[in-house]
Amino acid sequence: MIHPTFLTPQNRRKSFLLLLSVAISVVSISVAFPIAWRLWKENTGLNTAYLYRFEKISSGSVTHNLNQEIKLYQERIRRHPEDGLDLAALAKTYLKMARATGDGNWYLLAEQTAKRSLTNLPFNNHSAILALARVAEAKHEFTNSISLAEQVLKEKPENEDGLSILVISNLAIGKVDVAAKAADNLVNQTYSIGSLTLRALVNKARGKDEATLQDFQEALATEEPGEAGSSAWVRTMLGRFYFQRGKYQLAGQLYRESLRILPRYPLALVNLAELETRLGHYREAEKYYSQVFVSPAYPNVFDHVAFHGLARVKKLQGDRRGAKIEWEKAEGLLRQHLTVNSFGHRRELARLLLETGESNHIAEALSLMEAEVKVRRDAETLDTLAWALVSANRWEEAQAVIEEALRWGIRDPGIFYRAGNIAEKLGQKQQAISYFQLAQKTNPAFDGQARQTLGLGLDF
Repeated sequence: MIHPTFLTPQNRRKSFLLLLSVAISVVSISVAFPIAWRLWKENTGLNTAYLYRFEKISSGSVTHNLNQEIKLYQERIRRHPEDGLDLAALAKTYLKMARATGDGNWYLLAEQTAKRSLTNLPFNNHSAILALARVAEAKHEFTNSISLAEQVLKEKPENEDGLSILVISNLAIGKVDVAAKAADNLVNQTYSIGSLTLRALVNKARGKDEATLQDFQEALATEEPGEAGSSAWVRTMLGRFYFQRGKYQLAGQLYRESLRILPRYPLALVNLAELETRLGHYREAEKYYSQVFVSPAYPNVFDHVAFHGLARVKKLQGDRRGAKIEWEKAEGLLRQHLTVNSFGHRRELARLLLETGESNHIAEALSLMEAEVKVRRDAETLDTLAWALVSANRWEEAQAVIEEALRWGIRDPGIFYRAGNIAEKLGQKQQAISYFQLAQKTNPAFDGQARQTLGLGLDF
């Protein structure tokens, strides 16, 4: 998000940045020199403002340092079990490990440890409260995460972690205006790669492309050595923005620069694989998806994304049997997540079921989304609910939902295209044309291949 101490402002800032880097998963597998050389060559000509200016971290050093930090705090707690501050610090380190590995069990450890910390030190224990807020955020208990963050902000209104939680959680529940206010406050408190990236994501949700690009660019201008996780994250998010605008070459260069910073960074790998799928480079897409996997004994939260992506690639290649195999792997993982712990992926499972196009999956997908929108109402979640309603032939309800998804101004070609299909089905021809034109204007390269890459019009 890296090895912290909790004594100096500089180290507190590093800790804050690490927590901000959502879903960053660093894998301790080295990459051969020819691959690194190829990535460097492919990024020749990239805007120099987007190039990483510092020496990249050694592979595996992040998780190694976190393990050492965990051992340090565990030993201190063994000697002084009544201490609350060390327990809060350990909970925070568990959170970092959760984000670094994608293993939800670290969140559970963080939750247990933060509760112990509050038992030992029930007053002025902001770190433990914020640790619980981060766990609630990961569980999609956004109302609870906001409430916990606000407890801290009442006493420390400038707290960076608290403000960042307000940004992320309010975005997730669809309160984009509240998230925007928190993002502005956050940037005013700490002008950093993390705060500026969060504000860029808020501006993207509001459809403010110029402001989004400006914040991304300023975020990169503020990056410092030792923030490799945040540096890879912001480039991947910027690449994603360019991908949705049809600027595929620039998107690919940013994804590859992320991988040069953090080899085998899963978020960059799955986005680069999606890009290669869009371009029809199926062997390249399969290669990048395959690099996400580590081992069955060491799962990460991107495994199901990779299996789903591989299924889509197989289907586009005409290999229905191979697609079915990969689809079943993705489904198995998602169902396991739903039953084993509370960090399930209802939306992801619903999208997978809907993409099959099989009528026997529609009721379950709709049920999953009706449950999910009770806790999360961002544009992507509402779009998925609209998809489920369309599949159930509930077109008027689907239109109301898709209009809510678009109400803050987000410019997403896939959502525009679905809105156009709904309007067309309801006989609203002019509105349908308008939505289709918006999809094309947002991404001039939004053709049939692009729609299939997003799962629009593709079934297994």
